Amino acid sequence: MNKHGIRLITAVVTSSMIVTPVLAAPSVDDLKKEKASKQNEVSSLQSQLTTLMGKVNTLESELIQTGEDITKAQSDLVVAQKKEKEQYAAMKKRIKYMYEHGNATLLEMLFSAENMADFINKADFIENLSEYDKTALDDLKNIYKNIEDQKNTLETQQDSLLDLKDELKKKQTELQEKAKATSTNLTEVQAKLEKAKAEEAARLEAERLEQLQQNGGYDDTITNNGGQIDASADDVTLLAAILQCEAHQNYDSLLAVATVILNRVESPRFPNTIRGVIYASGQFEPVWTGRLDAVLKKGPTSLSMQVAQDAINGARLAAVADCYYFLYAGSTNRPGVNIGNNLFFPSW
Repeated sequence: MNKHGIRLITAVVTSSMIVTPVLAAPSVDDLKKEKASKQNEVSSLQSQLTTLMGKVNTLESELIQTGEDITKAQSDLVVAQKKEKEQYAAMKKRIKYMYEHGNATLLEMLFSAENMADFINKADFIENLSEYDKTALDDLKNIYKNIEDQKNTLETQQDSLLDLKDELKKKQTELQEKAKATSTNLTEVQAKLEKAKAEEAARLEAERLEQLQQNGGYDDTITNNGGQIDASADDVTLLAAILQCEAHQNYDSLLAVATVILNRVESPRFPNTIRGVIYASGQFEPVWTGRLDAVLKKGPTSLSMQVAQDAINGARLAAVADCYYFLYAGSTNRPGVNIGNNLFFPSW
């Protein structure tokens, strides 16, 4: 084989060894965190929008007031301009009159004075009349200019407010679009979360069913839902002995029988003591065959004692929590829960 062929094979083998990473789907907890994050983001955006809307409303009020001020300034300008024209026309009329009649009229006014005081007053009047026209006209011009300056300032302010309003409206649109996109994303996260929850529930159920198969088809959950039984040391030993007689030496088998016995103790249909239930007529075969006495004489195993004590303290096997009877599985074909070759059922 030539070196080109070797390179080709090496390249193929190398490429076949490259593994494309498979990203794990986000867990329920991860999606819950993402959902909470998106909800916080939406709340924050809504808060920003509320604040922004308040600013826009305030700005619109300012624009309305500024527009009214501009309208008033425009009206004041018209009035000031009219007064200026009237004052200017009156002044021109007086100047024209004095020009047409010359200084004679003014002299006649002066020399018609009755005394020196009257003469001085009339001279002052003539001088003040000319000065008044000039001052009045200047005042009107200043008023007109001030109003015009005020109007220009208001118009500049109005333009600035309009620019700011446009900027706020633009920001409002951006926030609304972002809030909409985040809400859409939140909906997608919620859908993923619901899907992940359903998948997790299905996985847990599959695991539970698989565990049931491994346990012989029953729920091996041990609960602590039973009431604590008031029992003496002799009662514990008696219960342990009957468990040893009736069940295989494994925890679930022993606890299943103990659950049935203590269910009876707690039921008004049966005797309300461990001894009363065990020695009830025709209930437990080891009682009349002598096997129970033999175990009591020898002493129950440590495992039987442990299960008896646990059961008295409230431990129950979930699979038979509602059962009050059991039979050897090989002796019956009735439905029930098979644990350790004993078939458990709630009623006859």
